[in-house]
Amino acid sequence: MYQQIKQYIKEQILSGELRLGDLVYSEKELMEKFHVSQITTKNALNGLAEEGIVKRIRGKGTFVIESDLVHKTNRLSNNMKNHSNGIVGLILPSMKTKIEQEFVNYIEIYASKYKYNLIIKITRESQFEESNAIEMFHELGTKGIIIFPTEKETYNESILRLSLDKFPLVLIDRYLENIRTYSVSSENEKGTFEAISYLIRDGHEHIGLISPLITNTVTVERSNGFEQAFLKSGLVVNKNLWLLMNFHKISIEQAPLLIEKFLLSNPDVTALFIMNAELAVYTKIAVDKIKKKYSREIEIISFDDSGKEGISYIQQNIEECSKQTIELLQEQLEGQYNPRRVFVPVEFLKSNKY
Repeated sequence: MYQQIKQYIKEQILSGELRLGDLVYSEKELMEKFHVSQITTKNALNGLAEEGIVKRIRGKGTFVIESDLVHKTNRLSNNMKNHSNGIVGLILPSMKTKIEQEFVNYIEIYASKYKYNLIIKITRESQFEESNAIEMFHELGTKGIIIFPTEKETYNESILRLSLDKFPLVLIDRYLENIRTYSVSSENEKGTFEAISYLIRDGHEHIGLISPLITNTVTVERSNGFEQAFLKSGLVVNKNLWLLMNFHKISIEQAPLLIEKFLLSNPDVTALFIMNAELAVYTKIAVDKIKKKYSREIEIISFDDSGKEGISYIQQNIEECSKQTIELLQEQLEGQYNPRRVFVPVEFLKSNKY
């Protein structure tokens, strides 16, 4: 996380938002912005100071003393090209979750095996930043690009252009419908089907779904798995028990309250399937509050590990996804072009209690 904070400040300097002599965010401001501890923000600012990019003055703050990062970046790029097979770019919407951090770790490991250097760009769920990252990687002469697309209703035209131009590209987690491209995904539909089938076998019939708006291939596949489990069991899917949330409302300030209100309005719900780990954390807050106040038990299953006790989850094999991603990229770099979607198995892990 401290590396993410360092990169964020460097990007602000590169873009001109922070200039020579400007005051950088304080440790406290960075703590609130990135939801991390003070030691993490201190390490980030100290790291930038060691690189000669900022200067820390006790009692006054942290100031930019190196604004010419563009030339430094270009020199770094040239050095990397001279000692490897080239640069591979990785674009992520964030590094808030354990899943995203594991992807970075394993992709870097497998990229290194092919002697590629990895450069990472975080878009913070902005398609504008996603396009800027693609342009920046082109300027740096990257050999190929790996993209974990942002959670938006439509795909970025810059990604479509990469695919149509047959530039070495692999999408992680999502894919472009009706466009031939390389992508790696977990078995979203199958994993959700298994989880919901387990809940039904356990006697749950009123199962709620909590999800971002169903706008991309991941949420579509997981919701399909939900429905297929009901259909196979001969039950009717009640979509009144689906809480679909706008992306801007998925936050610690708003989501728990919305989920609590939803559950109070649907007292028959005895179990919940949560579309991702972040929402599972917010759901646990709401469910614990309801349990304490009304002694109401609600079982929770999420896609990915939320890190919270008592929540069963579908575990993705991030290492295998990363390995497949690099191998598909290498295939293109060796001159082959056979766009396809690779599915990686998942595992349903049941909690001992809820």
